[in-house]
Amino acid sequence: MPAMMSEQHDPLRPILAVALGIAMLSLMDAFIKSAALAHGAYMAAILRVGIAFFLTAPLWVALRPRWPAPGVLRVHLKRGVVGAVMALSFFVALTKLPLAETIAISFVAPIISLYLAALLLGEKVRPRAVWGALFGLIGVLVIVGGNFGRGNLDSETGVGLAAIGISALLYAWNLVIQREQALVAKPLEVTVFYMGIAGLCYLLAAPWLFEMPALSELSDVAIAAILTVAGALTMAWAYARAEAQVLVPLEYSGFLWAMLFGWLLLAETVTWTAIAGAGLIVAGCWIATTRKRTEQSAI
Repeated sequence: MPAMMSEQHDPLRPILAVALGIAMLSLMDAFIKSAALAHGAYMAAILRVGIAFFLTAPLWVALRPRWPAPGVLRVHLKRGVVGAVMALSFFVALTKLPLAETIAISFVAPIISLYLAALLLGEKVRPRAVWGALFGLIGVLVIVGGNFGRGNLDSETGVGLAAIGISALLYAWNLVIQREQALVAKPLEVTVFYMGIAGLCYLLAAPWLFEMPALSELSDVAIAAILTVAGALTMAWAYARAEAQVLVPLEYSGFLWAMLFGWLLLAETVTWTAIAGAGLIVAGCWIATTRKRTEQSAI
């Protein structure tokens, strides 16, 4: 093997980048939950994308880029609209359910996206990816079953479950669009257009829902915006260098971070069923992302 290996032939770097990106986005979820509880899911959503857009747009303009071609712009528009609804419904769920459980339920999205990637991007679904996804799904069922078994069911929980169901379906589509987008645009452009288009979507409801909080109360959402930018850039870089089905199962590691950040920042408890489910999820990640030697040489 040559001493200098290109990024295209190094399968480990995109995997490590996605792992880091998920850690940052999981920490963002903890801060955005705090902001959503304080100011409402809509305000948390619009302020997050607004701050993120104004952090990244000047950098993109400074590079004097070309305006995206119509085909690329359509991909940006599609992901921005899907992502706006996806994020808002996820933030609603965060205000109704514990952080770890919310993320756990959302793990149905990577499983759905494996098949969407095959349908929309022409990727071949490998048996190892399917088995890994099944392990992850069993882990999620253990976690959710433990939560329901303790009798934590009421109208608020029902709203949260409906919201995370909608978000998970859209997130599955978002993961596939993210791969498509990363192949035609650089990470900074991806982030700028995602935040800008999502922000425009939220502005449609501003006459009825917008209530600006005091500047002294914006620390949580500002931190969430910074983590969003860092995570989005990292994820866009990785998805441009590896297939969606290789990276998607790593989404399961977000539950481990959610347990940690939920405990540290939100005083949420971690149950034995959550730990057992997390173990199955990690096993699924390992199965799905570890390739045979023959597969590695074919990249």
